[in-house]
Amino acid sequence: MMSLPLTAVEGDIISKFIPGNHKHLTSADRLYIERQLNAGTSFKEIARYLCKDPSTISKEICSHRLSDFYPGKGLFLNAKNFCIHRFHCQKKNVCKKIILCHIKCTSCPSCNQHCKDFVKERCQRLDRAPYVCNGCDRSHSRCTVPHKYHYDALFADRKYRETLRDSKSGISLSRKQLHRIDEVVTPLVLQGHSPYQIVVEHPEPGLSVHTIYQYIELGLLSGRNIDLKRKVRFKARKCHKTQIMDRQVFSGRLYSDFQQLPPTHVVEMDTVKSSRDSKKCILTFYFRDEKLFPAYLLNRCTKGAVRAVFDRLETRFGTMTFHILFETILTDRGGEFGDPEALEAGMDDWQRTSIYYCDPMRSGQKGGIENVHTKLREILPKGTSFEYLTQWDLNLIVNNINSVPRQSLLGLTPYRVAKENFGIQVAKR
Repeated sequence: MMSLPLTAVEGDIISKFIPGNHKHLTSADRLYIERQLNAGTSFKEIARYLCKDPSTISKEICSHRLSDFYPGKGLFLNAKNFCIHRFHCQKKNVCKKIILCHIKCTSCPSCNQHCKDFVKERCQRLDRAPYVCNGCDRSHSRCTVPHKYHYDALFADRKYRETLRDSKSGISLSRKQLHRIDEVVTPLVLQGHSPYQIVVEHPEPGLSVHTIYQYIELGLLSGRNIDLKRKVRFKARKCHKTQIMDRQVFSGRLYSDFQQLPPTHVVEMDTVKSSRDSKKCILTFYFRDEKLFPAYLLNRCTKGAVRAVFDRLETRFGTMTFHILFETILTDRGGEFGDPEALEAGMDDWQRTSIYYCDPMRSGQKGGIENVHTKLREILPKGTSFEYLTQWDLNLIVNNINSVPRQSLLGLTPYRVAKENFGIQVAKR
């Protein structure tokens, strides 16, 4: 029985039940494609699992396959001979440049360019599905094809993102089209017309108000920002790019929620930034009761780098000990702390800690760690580059700070109090 084609409405309804965004392959999809190619799975089966068309998988592999050139192992180890006849060819002096030449042409680099019988060796596996050598039974030692292709998920995802980035950069106009737009927009801007007025009075260029502002900002037109009547009157708005933009993470984790907690063991957390010469930063903790100040060097000030430190500490101390030490953590709203669920969840899916955030512009709510940062800045002044700083150097600095007696601890050092409260084994770690 022949099935009738779906209508547009029915197609939209069915598409809602298909997972994915139906647009781009993700890095996880490409990793799955690589694994299945190595296992010899067909395009149809891969596309069925990813809810894609088989042609999508085919285009992905052909576009992003990696050329893995292996020199042809012909006679006399000639690395430039790709001919299928190279193993049994007896020709000599094909190029006719040397009168007396008794060397076989298969060992000469110019054989492929001058021989009329040259036929490049190719594998049918590369000319049709799967178009790559992934999953091939022949090993490299037994395969004589000089030109091979492999599909690597990491390489494919990097090439895809480079193509996507390049497609969004620049403007899709020729030099002649941009000159015509400049002839219309710039004289009106110099006369005091606003971009909105230009768009209303001259719709023929097909520009929007935002596009005119963007072209002027990028310097693509002869007019400048100073020629606009109102733009120079306003200061650029400050954008706190380092702050957490997703406000949903603060639900149940505000400072008011922290104040309603019963007395617990509180640890303050923050980061110390390097100069612009380095992307490294220092993740710092401050134990309120013990005045202890541990610090860890991060190569990048990112969410993943912070979580890696948490996972490393949990592995070192154990989940239960980690929960006792870091029962409650109070920190600021830096972007590196923007994934509290990942920090709270332990490696075995146990909740290892609870994260709370201070109010905006209220660093005094975690004044203990801000105060001890002044001692750290005495050794690493603001503007110091952390590019050549190592964890060993940081441990030496921190040990010096933790070995200073404190009046609030009745003359004891933070290290000694931590040794008495947590034990010498935990304090040494």
